[in-house]
Amino acid sequence: MRLTMRILRGSMGRMMLLALCAGALVIGGCTYDEPITTKPTRKVEPGLIGDWTSTGEHKEHMRVRQWDARTYVLIYDDELYRAYHSDIAGLPLVSVQSLQPQERKYAYLTWKLSADEKTLTLRVVSEKVVPSALKTSAAVQKRLKENAANPDLFEEEVRFSKDG
Repeated sequence: MRLTMRILRGSMGRMMLLALCAGALVIGGCTYDEPITTKPTRKVEPGLIGDWTSTGEHKEHMRVRQWDARTYVLIYDDELYRAYHSDIAGLPLVSVQSLQPQERKYAYLTWKLSADEKTLTLRVVSEKVVPSALKTSAAVQKRLKENAANPDLFEEEVRFSKDG
């Protein structure tokens, strides 16, 4: 999934990223077969709606729109994704699904919105801690609960600033 790879790119050097992404891109980047939760755990957060630009040296643009009361649509480099809140063990998580016809897998991210709603921080769930070999939402939830306090649960953070 390009979204996951772009988020990772913002936090690593190019050579390290290329090594990490090479394997992930072969399988499409979205590595999970199932979402964290099968249904959204809360309604859309109005502060997340808008246009965002990454703050790192390589600028990425993401548009977040409300699909319905509990689901977002993301447009990231002209690719379409569906996302919804999948909070588990007190963690603010989202299940992000690629809507490309050839790729319907998921990525898992945590998010934090600043108090002024102008900065969005994203971190990808580490596949080392939550492996893609877990084939059910229940198994993923169990692993997330077991590792909620694990400092290695998430990759490095990437920040976005709200446009306008």
